Amino acid sequence: MLVTGGAGFIGSHYARSVLAGAYPAVAGARVTVLDKLTYAGDTANLPTGHPDLTFVKGDVCDTGLLLDLLPGHDVVVHFAAESHVDRSLVGPGQFAVTNALGTQSLLEACQRSGVERVVSVSTDEVYGSITQGSWDESYPPAPNSPYAASKAASDLFARAYHRTFGMDVVVTRCSNNYGPYQFPEKVIPRFVTALMSGEDLPLFGDGLNVREWLHVDDHCRGVQLVLEKGTPGAVYNIGGGAELTNRELTAWLLLLCGADWGRVRHVEDRKGHDRRYSLDDTRIREELGYAPRIAFDEGLAATVRWYRENRSWWEPRRAELADFPRGW
Repeated sequence: MLVTGGAGFIGSHYARSVLAGAYPAVAGARVTVLDKLTYAGDTANLPTGHPDLTFVKGDVCDTGLLLDLLPGHDVVVHFAAESHVDRSLVGPGQFAVTNALGTQSLLEACQRSGVERVVSVSTDEVYGSITQGSWDESYPPAPNSPYAASKAASDLFARAYHRTFGMDVVVTRCSNNYGPYQFPEKVIPRFVTALMSGEDLPLFGDGLNVREWLHVDDHCRGVQLVLEKGTPGAVYNIGGGAELTNRELTAWLLLLCGADWGRVRHVEDRKGHDRRYSLDDTRIREELGYAPRIAFDEGLAATVRWYRENRSWWEPRRAELADFPRGW
């Protein structure tokens, strides 16, 4: 199998799980990781010297590279993406190139190379913002940020290649992920590493924006179920079920890090900040037997513990953040 973006947070967790034998259906699979190694990708996230792992540094927009690489691969799991909303506000063009055109290039190369199945990993942010209730897969995309728009375009290319060319491609849309090895621009590692570094926490606006949280291991199990049994051309929401305001999440992190609200400062709200995300993932639960296994309180405590025990991993990466993100 080919795993694009497999040196990033979610992609590397999936690749490590496959190589560790966590998914019996692909036990013993040979895994090729393709990653551009932007600021958020690192080969240190992958097992060193594993006999079934091949790493290739490259760009999903490079169709020539893909056509050379793909023959001999049966399936592709497509994680590669620019994923940070704040960065998309100041550099939307790169998001359009990587997320939209990169997916199109990959699908074209897969079609021409005879790849049997593609799973394209997307996000709940393509749906926009929802005041009450939850999105099921029938909701049309209504993205509000350049990042979300680029991922919606990616999803639409997947739909088009299935409908026009008959490709076996499936899309997944997940809620906010957390867990070990997450680059410290995202809120949980950003806040945890700030607290461990003696810094304050920048909380956007009133802090009442709602997000649904999903441990990366549960997400990757859902992706694997879709790879094994998902209906070609379908979309599957993968949810975690833990809805929290950003204030509530901040309170959890303060408690786990032994700090108080004196460490929090409210900052100007993000432009176009979506108020609430919430997924209805009935389809993947009923069709494929998915259910998250990791309770949020246990997963969050374990994640904080991982960052406490792995300062050597996050300290140099945190130094690369410069002014991103401005807040959460």
